[in-house]
Amino acid sequence: MDTVVDELSLSLSNVVKWIAIGAIVFGGIVPYIPQYKEIKRTEDTEGFSLFVCLTLLIANTLRIFFWFGKQYELPLLIQSIIMNITMLAMVHLCVNIRNKNQIIRSKDKVFSDFDLQYFWAWTDFISYIDFLIVFHIACGIVMYLFIDVPLFVELVGFLAVLFEAMLGVPQLKKNYQNKSTLGMSVQMVLMWTTGDIFKTIYFLVRQAPPQFWICGVLQILIDIGILTQVYWYRNSSGVRAKKQDMPD
Repeated sequence: MDTVVDELSLSLSNVVKWIAIGAIVFGGIVPYIPQYKEIKRTEDTEGFSLFVCLTLLIANTLRIFFWFGKQYELPLLIQSIIMNITMLAMVHLCVNIRNKNQIIRSKDKVFSDFDLQYFWAWTDFISYIDFLIVFHIACGIVMYLFIDVPLFVELVGFLAVLFEAMLGVPQLKKNYQNKSTLGMSVQMVLMWTTGDIFKTIYFLVRQAPPQFWICGVLQILIDIGILTQVYWYRNSSGVRAKKQDMPD
Protein backbone atom coordinates (compact mmCIF):
# COMPACT_ATOMS: atom_id res chain seq x y z
CA MET A 1 0.00 0.00 0.00
CA ASP A 2 2.81 2.37 0.93
CA THR A 3 4.51 1.56 -2.37
CA VAL A 4 1.39 2.52 -4.35
CA VAL A 5 1.04 5.79 -2.42
CA ASP A 6 4.71 6.59 -3.01
CA GLU A 7 4.34 5.88 -6.74
CA LEU A 8 1.23 8.07 -6.99
CA SER A 9 2.98 10.82 -5.07
CA LEU A 10 5.99 10.59 -7.39
CA SER A 11 3.76 10.61 -10.48
CA LEU A 12 1.87 13.65 -9.22
CA SER A 13 5.14 15.39 -8.44
CA ASN A 14 6.36 14.71 -11.99
CA VAL A 15 3.12 16.03 -13.48
CA VAL A 16 3.38 19.24 -11.45
CA LYS A 17 7.03 19.55 -12.46
CA TRP A 18 6.24 19.24 -16.18
CA ILE A 19 3.34 21.68 -15.91
CA ALA A 20 5.67 24.18 -14.25
CA ILE A 21 8.30 23.65 -16.96
CA GLY A 22 5.66 24.10 -19.68
CA ALA A 23 4.46 27.31 -18.01
CA ILE A 24 8.02 28.64 -17.87
CA VAL A 25 8.78 27.76 -21.51
CA PHE A 26 5.55 28.96 -23.11
CA GLY A 27 4.04 31.22 -20.45
CA GLY A 28 6.16 34.18 -21.52
CA ILE A 29 4.62 34.38 -24.99
CA VAL A 30 0.98 34.13 -23.86
CA PRO A 31 0.64 37.84 -22.88
CA TYR A 32 1.48 38.90 -26.43
CA ILE A 33 -1.34 36.91 -28.01
CA PRO A 34 -4.09 39.43 -27.05
CA GLN A 35 -1.83 42.35 -28.07
CA TYR A 36 -1.07 40.68 -31.41
CA LYS A 37 -4.79 40.07 -32.02
CA GLU A 38 -5.64 43.64 -30.97
CA ILE A 39 -3.13 45.14 -33.42
CA LYS A 40 -4.27 42.83 -36.20
CA ARG A 41 -7.96 43.61 -35.56
CA THR A 42 -7.61 47.40 -35.37
CA GLU A 43 -4.70 47.65 -37.83
CA ASP A 44 -3.25 50.26 -35.48
CA THR A 45 0.14 50.04 -33.73
CA GLU A 46 0.00 53.45 -32.01
CA GLY A 47 -0.75 52.10 -28.54
CA PHE A 48 2.03 49.50 -28.52
CA SER A 49 5.70 50.39 -28.12
CA LEU A 50 7.89 48.44 -30.52
CA PHE A 51 10.78 49.04 -28.11
CA VAL A 52 9.18 46.38 -25.89
CA CYS A 53 10.22 43.90 -28.60
CA LEU A 54 13.73 45.36 -28.79
CA THR A 55 14.13 45.12 -25.02
CA LEU A 56 13.10 41.47 -24.97
CA LEU A 57 15.19 40.56 -28.02
CA ILE A 58 18.32 42.01 -26.39
CA ALA A 59 17.52 40.49 -22.98
CA ASN A 60 16.87 37.00 -24.30
CA THR A 61 19.82 37.05 -26.69
CA LEU A 62 22.12 37.98 -23.79
CA ARG A 63 20.50 35.26 -21.69
CA ILE A 64 21.18 32.69 -24.44
CA PHE A 65 24.87 33.66 -24.52
CA PHE A 66 24.96 33.66 -20.71
CA TRP A 67 23.98 29.97 -20.85
CA PHE A 68 27.25 29.15 -22.63
CA GLY A 69 29.20 30.67 -19.75
CA LYS A 70 26.98 29.41 -16.93
CA GLN A 71 24.61 26.61 -17.82
CA TYR A 72 21.37 27.27 -15.96
CA GLU A 73 18.20 25.17 -16.41
CA LEU A 74 17.42 24.14 -20.00
CA PRO A 75 13.74 25.27 -19.90
CA LEU A 76 14.91 28.84 -19.30
CA LEU A 77 17.16 28.62 -22.36
CA ILE A 78 14.32 27.26 -24.51
CA GLN A 79 12.06 30.03 -23.19
CA SER A 80 14.52 32.66 -24.45
CA ILE A 81 14.66 31.13 -27.92
CA ILE A 82 10.86 30.95 -28.19
CA MET A 83 10.50 34.51 -26.88
CA ASN A 84 12.86 35.83 -29.57
CA ILE A 85 10.77 34.12 -32.25
CA THR A 86 7.61 35.64 -30.76
CA MET A 87 9.09 39.15 -30.69
CA LEU A 88 10.11 38.85 -34.33
CA ALA A 89 6.51 37.92 -35.16
CA MET A 90 5.31 41.05 -33.31
CA VAL A 91 7.82 43.25 -35.17
CA HIS A 92 6.80 41.72 -38.52
CA LEU A 93 3.13 42.48 -37.85
CA CYS A 94 3.77 46.07 -36.70
CA VAL A 95 6.04 46.89 -39.65
CA ASN A 96 3.51 45.52 -42.16
CA ILE A 97 0.62 47.48 -40.61
CA ARG A 98 2.63 50.71 -40.40
CA ASN A 99 3.55 50.42 -44.08
CA LYS A 100 -0.03 49.58 -45.00
CA ASN A 101 -1.38 52.64 -43.15
CA GLN A 102 0.95 55.08 -44.91
CA ILE A 103 -1.18 57.32 -47.12
CA ILE A 104 1.83 58.97 -48.73
CA ARG A 105 4.75 56.61 -49.18
CA SER A 106 7.80 58.12 -47.51
CA LYS A 107 11.42 57.29 -48.16
CA ASP A 108 12.41 53.84 -46.92
CA LYS A 109 14.39 53.85 -43.68
CA VAL A 110 16.70 50.86 -43.45
CA PHE A 111 19.33 49.55 -41.06
CA SER A 112 22.14 49.94 -43.61
CA ASP A 113 21.63 53.74 -43.55
CA PHE A 114 23.08 53.70 -40.00
CA ASP A 115 20.93 56.70 -39.14
CA LEU A 116 20.38 56.74 -35.35
CA GLN A 117 17.35 58.99 -35.81
CA TYR A 118 15.43 56.06 -37.27
CA PHE A 119 16.87 53.32 -35.07
CA TRP A 120 14.25 50.62 -34.51
CA ALA A 121 11.83 52.58 -36.71
CA TRP A 122 12.85 51.06 -40.00
CA THR A 123 10.30 50.53 -42.75
CA ASP A 124 11.32 47.02 -43.77
CA PHE A 125 11.38 43.88 -41.64
CA ILE A 126 14.73 42.74 -43.07
CA SER A 127 16.43 45.69 -41.37
CA TYR A 128 15.40 44.33 -37.98
CA ILE A 129 16.83 40.93 -38.93
CA ASP A 130 20.07 42.61 -40.09
CA PHE A 131 20.42 44.38 -36.74
CA LEU A 132 19.87 41.14 -34.81
CA ILE A 133 22.43 39.28 -36.95
CA VAL A 134 25.03 41.97 -36.25
CA PHE A 135 24.14 41.94 -32.53
CA HIS A 136 24.41 38.12 -32.37
CA ILE A 137 27.78 38.14 -34.13
CA ALA A 138 29.13 40.84 -31.79
CA CYS A 139 27.87 38.98 -28.70
CA GLY A 140 29.29 35.70 -29.99
CA ILE A 141 32.75 37.15 -30.58
CA VAL A 142 32.94 38.90 -27.20
CA MET A 143 31.60 35.83 -25.37
CA TYR A 144 34.14 33.59 -27.12
CA LEU A 145 37.00 35.87 -26.07
CA PHE A 146 35.96 36.27 -22.42
CA ILE A 147 34.04 33.09 -21.64
CA ASP A 148 36.76 32.00 -19.17
CA VAL A 149 36.42 35.21 -17.16
CA PRO A 150 33.81 34.55 -14.43
CA LEU A 151 33.23 38.26 -13.74
CA PHE A 152 32.43 38.88 -17.42
CA VAL A 153 30.04 35.93 -17.58
CA GLU A 154 28.21 37.19 -14.50
CA LEU A 155 28.04 40.66 -16.07
CA VAL A 156 26.36 39.20 -19.17
CA GLY A 157 23.82 37.48 -16.94
CA PHE A 158 23.21 40.69 -15.04
CA LEU A 159 22.73 42.71 -18.25
CA ALA A 160 20.32 40.07 -19.56
CA VAL A 161 18.05 40.28 -16.54
CA LEU A 162 18.44 44.07 -16.32
CA PHE A 163 17.13 44.48 -19.87
CA GLU A 164 14.34 42.02 -19.17
CA ALA A 165 13.45 43.89 -15.99
CA MET A 166 13.12 47.05 -18.09
CA LEU A 167 10.63 45.30 -20.39
CA GLY A 168 7.67 47.45 -19.34
CA VAL A 169 9.55 50.78 -19.35
CA PRO A 170 9.03 51.53 -23.09
CA GLN A 171 5.30 50.84 -22.69
CA LEU A 172 5.21 52.94 -19.52
CA LYS A 173 6.84 55.81 -21.45
CA LYS A 174 4.54 55.33 -24.46
CA ASN A 175 1.45 55.53 -22.25
CA TYR A 176 2.80 58.67 -20.55
CA GLN A 177 3.49 60.36 -23.90
CA ASN A 178 0.04 59.47 -25.22
CA LYS A 179 -1.60 60.30 -21.87
CA SER A 180 -3.64 57.19 -22.63
CA THR A 181 -3.44 53.40 -22.66
CA LEU A 182 -5.72 53.12 -25.70
CA GLY A 183 -4.40 50.50 -28.11
CA MET A 184 -2.44 48.70 -25.39
CA SER A 185 -3.87 45.35 -24.39
CA VAL A 186 -4.65 45.43 -20.66
CA GLN A 187 -4.85 41.62 -20.84
CA MET A 188 -1.21 41.63 -21.92
CA VAL A 189 -0.15 43.62 -18.84
CA LEU A 190 -2.26 41.50 -16.48
CA MET A 191 -0.64 38.40 -17.97
CA TRP A 192 2.78 40.05 -17.60
CA THR A 193 2.07 40.57 -13.90
CA THR A 194 0.76 37.04 -13.33
CA GLY A 195 3.63 35.52 -15.27
CA ASP A 196 6.26 37.61 -13.52
CA ILE A 197 4.93 36.65 -10.09
CA PHE A 198 4.92 32.95 -11.03
CA LYS A 199 8.34 33.23 -12.67
CA THR A 200 9.90 34.95 -9.66
CA ILE A 201 8.56 32.29 -7.31
CA TYR A 202 9.90 29.60 -9.68
CA PHE A 203 13.36 31.23 -9.70
CA LEU A 204 13.43 31.32 -5.90
CA VAL A 205 12.23 27.73 -5.48
CA ARG A 206 14.59 26.35 -8.13
CA GLN A 207 17.49 28.42 -6.75
CA ALA A 208 18.22 30.03 -10.12
CA PRO A 209 21.09 32.58 -10.24
CA PRO A 210 20.23 35.72 -8.21
CA GLN A 211 20.06 37.80 -11.40
CA PHE A 212 16.86 35.98 -12.40
CA TRP A 213 14.77 36.65 -9.28
CA ILE A 214 16.03 40.25 -9.03
CA CYS A 215 14.76 40.71 -12.57
CA GLY A 216 11.41 39.23 -11.59
CA VAL A 217 10.90 41.61 -8.66
CA LEU A 218 11.70 44.68 -10.81
CA GLN A 219 9.32 43.49 -13.53
CA ILE A 220 6.48 43.10 -11.03
CA LEU A 221 6.99 46.69 -9.82
CA ILE A 222 6.94 48.05 -13.39
CA ASP A 223 3.83 45.98 -14.21
CA ILE A 224 2.07 47.57 -11.25
CA GLY A 225 3.12 50.99 -12.57
CA ILE A 226 1.52 50.30 -15.97
CA LEU A 227 -1.68 49.00 -14.36
CA THR A 228 -1.78 52.20 -12.32
CA GLN A 229 -1.59 54.14 -15.60
CA VAL A 230 -4.56 52.16 -16.94
CA TYR A 231 -6.62 53.15 -13.90
CA TRP A 232 -5.45 56.76 -13.88
CA TYR A 233 -5.83 57.56 -17.60
CA ARG A 234 -9.20 55.85 -17.89
CA ASN A 235 -10.54 57.77 -14.90
CA SER A 236 -9.05 61.01 -16.24
CA SER A 237 -10.67 60.40 -19.63
CA GLY A 238 -14.02 59.80 -17.93
CA VAL A 239 -13.75 63.08 -15.98
CA ARG A 240 -12.85 65.03 -19.13
CA ALA A 241 -15.74 63.48 -21.03
CA LYS A 242 -18.21 64.48 -18.26
CA LYS A 243 -16.92 68.05 -18.25
CA GLN A 244 -17.35 68.28 -22.03
CA ASP A 245 -20.94 67.03 -21.74
CA MET A 246 -21.85 69.59 -19.08
CA PRO A 247 -23.82 72.61 -20.38
CA ASP A 248 -22.10 76.00 -20.20
